[in-house]
Amino acid sequence: MSVSPNLDKLIEILSETLSIDAEEFSSDTLLLGNFPEFDSMAIVSILMELEEQFSISVAEDELTGDAFESVSTLLEFIDIQQAATAI
Repeated sequence: MSVSPNLDKLIEILSETLSIDAEEFSSDTLLLGNFPEFDSMAIVSILMELEEQFSISVAEDELTGDAFESVSTLLEFIDIQQAATAI
């Protein structure tokens, strides 16, 4: 079990969306170019799930490929979006 509940939830979302065992993911796991399942359709599905599960809204201009580089960069993106929503 990881320290961050957001990390646990993110790994669950990635695992379910990509149909990959959750054990394959950690905060250091690279996403882009690492999993053939991680394609544009998967990114759209993951974004929709992130918005629902983390109560965030992602504007098109806030979205960059950098956010999807790794699990940790995606988690950081979620944290930033949650902080912006809380304001």
